Amino acid sequence: MPVHGGKILARALKNAGVECVFTLSGGHIMPLYDGCIDEGIRIVDVRHEQAAVHAADAWARCNPGKIGVAAITAGPGVTDGVTGVANAWRANSPILVIGGQGPFSNLRRGSLQEMDHVNLMRPITKWVDACYQTHRIAEYAELGIRHAVSGIPGPAFLEIPMDVFMGQCEWSDAPMPPIRTAPPRISPDRADVREALELLKHCERPMLMAGTSVKWSMASAAMNAFLDETHMPGYTNGMGRGTIPPTSPQFLNRSRREAMKKIDLIILAGSLLDFRLAFGKTIPADAKIVQLDMDATLIGQNRAAHVGLVGNLACTFELLLEEMKNAGTKLDFAGWRDELRAIEVAEEQKVESALSSNESPVDPQRMCKETRDWLAALGDTIVIGDGGDIVATAAKILPVPKEGAWMDPGPLGTLGVGMPFALAAQLAHPDKRVVIVYGDGSFGLNGFEYDTAVRFGLPIIGVMGNDGAWGQMMRPQGAVYGWDRLQATLLEYTRYDKVVEALGGHGEYCERPEEIRPALDRAAASGKPALVNIKIRQDRQYKGGIYV
Repeated sequence: MPVHGGKILARALKNAGVECVFTLSGGHIMPLYDGCIDEGIRIVDVRHEQAAVHAADAWARCNPGKIGVAAITAGPGVTDGVTGVANAWRANSPILVIGGQGPFSNLRRGSLQEMDHVNLMRPITKWVDACYQTHRIAEYAELGIRHAVSGIPGPAFLEIPMDVFMGQCEWSDAPMPPIRTAPPRISPDRADVREALELLKHCERPMLMAGTSVKWSMASAAMNAFLDETHMPGYTNGMGRGTIPPTSPQFLNRSRREAMKKIDLIILAGSLLDFRLAFGKTIPADAKIVQLDMDATLIGQNRAAHVGLVGNLACTFELLLEEMKNAGTKLDFAGWRDELRAIEVAEEQKVESALSSNESPVDPQRMCKETRDWLAALGDTIVIGDGGDIVATAAKILPVPKEGAWMDPGPLGTLGVGMPFALAAQLAHPDKRVVIVYGDGSFGLNGFEYDTAVRFGLPIIGVMGNDGAWGQMMRPQGAVYGWDRLQATLLEYTRYDKVVEALGGHGEYCERPEEIRPALDRAAASGKPALVNIKIRQDRQYKGGIYV
């Protein structure tokens, strides 16, 4: 019996372990919905294609070893999804985006919403192609997924014209290749591992920086075994946050700046020398660099590495431990770690003393303290940062108890990920509470996804720091050009909580710090998607820098 292309693609996605597809309705991609019904794949429809792709990104982050999938219709559907694809590209998230297209039979004749999606997506994907034969759809899906998860992961884009999608063939004529979504484990060269250990044997003040590739390599267990064996101080950034548990004696958080001044060796475990590490300028000129990553092209970017270990990071740390054992090498950096711990304790005490302001509008640090204490009582949570200033503040105050407990957009710095990420996180982990830390500016980009949360019964809670401004841009603009010349950086103290109420959720508004905790408790108890809108102080102190 003939089947259409949507059923073939849905079967391929099911074989790849796909549980849900994020989408916004479009005529070009309707066959996929029909196929997903047969395969038991959930369709989650959102209010903007950017949100659909962001949600697929978050699904991959919440489910290591699986792939996120979004389906978006042709023309403006695909262009709306570009920001989500670009964000996944910079964050190394393995996703497959299915794009619609006008009929292949009318290619280049000007069909409704026809445009060159393939070349549009090419610079921001690992793989992009179009399938023009119905019976080969599963083959193309496997190709896209294989590229998405291999090496440094990232997005793949598959375009399917609507007459190909709606076209029919026999199951026997449609090859269904096996699809692997877990990344292959590739080990570095043992000679390079031994060279790295030689450098470690002759250093006194090393540190490890755990970044995004630790997550995608599923390497946290092996990395922590290495840290525990050597007592090396470890820090995290990017999606590395949470990969070293805060209970580990090796985990440090507030002493990084001081450590960087004194180190004689740094292990970059999946951490790029991009803007987050000042392109390598903060590392002392005479310090040795041992760089671990899954792609050789990333080794030595912006600053040369003395040793590059290329491969799956779990394999790399396992080999380091194995070679230490084989050679009888003992490394113990506990004294240096404890020296940094003393700095850490002093910094923590300094920060804690600044969290108790009773001013109104609320001090942003006090808002984050109230949120931190509430989260501790809430239990198992996933926190998503969606904003500028308030997320930067929250990242310093809210602990990340374990891997996957914190998500933010990543190095592209895309605002608007909050609710799309939360949708995927809540669907993937219905047993956990999902909380968004919002800026008032970022809420405006995808705030209408509260409608999606309401329709799907997802009790996501947003905590908004509302300063009535694009604060990160307002301060440098005012300091450089004059506070009487502010343009495009001021907002209103808008009642976004009322917007959420109108969409069917629960809203709370706070102007004083003592109001925050009861409002958070009521939001959690409501059982609805909720927003706690907190009026915070509009800071105008400028300390330099323009966040690039």
